[in-house]
Amino acid sequence: MTPVELSRTVLRAVRRAVDGGELDVVVPGQVKVVPPGPGGCGDYATNVALQLARPAGQPPLRVAEILRQRLVQSDGIGDVVVTGPGFLNISLRGSGDALVREILRLGRRYGHAERPTGQLVQLHAPHEVRAVVVMDAVARILRSQGALVRTSCVARPEPAWTDVLGAEVDAYGTPEAPAHAPQAPLHVNVRPVPAAPPADPLPLGRDAARWALLHPAPHDRPRITADHLVQRESNPLFRVRYAHARTRALTRNAADLGFHTKAAVPETDVSETGARETVAAETAVAETVLPDTTPLRNVLADHPRVLQAAAAHHAPDRLARHLVSVADAVLPFLAVVLPRGAEKPSAAHRARLALAEAAGAVLAGGLTLLGISAPDHL
Repeated sequence: MTPVELSRTVLRAVRRAVDGGELDVVVPGQVKVVPPGPGGCGDYATNVALQLARPAGQPPLRVAEILRQRLVQSDGIGDVVVTGPGFLNISLRGSGDALVREILRLGRRYGHAERPTGQLVQLHAPHEVRAVVVMDAVARILRSQGALVRTSCVARPEPAWTDVLGAEVDAYGTPEAPAHAPQAPLHVNVRPVPAAPPADPLPLGRDAARWALLHPAPHDRPRITADHLVQRESNPLFRVRYAHARTRALTRNAADLGFHTKAAVPETDVSETGARETVAAETAVAETVLPDTTPLRNVLADHPRVLQAAAAHHAPDRLARHLVSVADAVLPFLAVVLPRGAEKPSAAHRARLALAEAAGAVLAGGLTLLGISAPDHL
């Protein structure tokens, strides 16, 4: 379904609500559908409920719920979620199948730019450990979006910042002024709130220290405590890495049971004996026996947009929090991926495994961009 077709579908839902007496408004001539904004989900979003609320004399959330009930009955619509004051977030039916195939095709590079954009970015940080680590993560994310990045620090970074924390800096000190503007100073443009002294992130080791410095928003002071090393669900870093390790374990266990996902194989590949079932068919079977996987699919679909926002705002904390959302969405699902007891592996199990592996790829790719390891065993 194209955006134009979806816009017409939304208009038909409005018209049916008016004809059914649920809304007393003039049906608009057109409805705009756009990619979901921050806090949204699914494939497209529209603010039509907010536009119709005042003429209808009803709260926006009530109008949104009326339209949601109409939309979920429409052909081609998989799900509709109301967020914020009344935005309708629409997931198209079958889009999740293509999403899983796309993630497994690209692996950890899902959400990365296909080619360099030509954008040149100079990052300059003060001589402070959090600033240097944040700058390193921002540079990684910007490069994933096709930018050419150069990093510098006002003074030589401490050796441990590179050796222990893995923060790379291209240059330090006062850089040469460009020829076209010899008097132009290079301003510090990466300046997060530092950790409160005498807190030292180095004893935490690379992964926990980087998470402690990157997970909080730049304007928040990071907590440098041993809590980041705790192997419990209360530790967000542990949940993210544990979720990834579980997806890898499922792949190994599935192989032991004699099956694997087919989602990464083009549907036209018939090299094996017999015709391959398509991923769409596999997922259709899976959805008859699975809990709702829409929240998981939504956060996976959001990953490219999160990377773009993290790059645009120089905010690796957005990516860190997104990975926590992915982990929290996939962990309850992992318990139903493999066959149980005497149950034989089926197309449904392959579809579940494909979705789990897609989540694992997103978690691994995101951790890598933050400079944090994604172990297969934890």
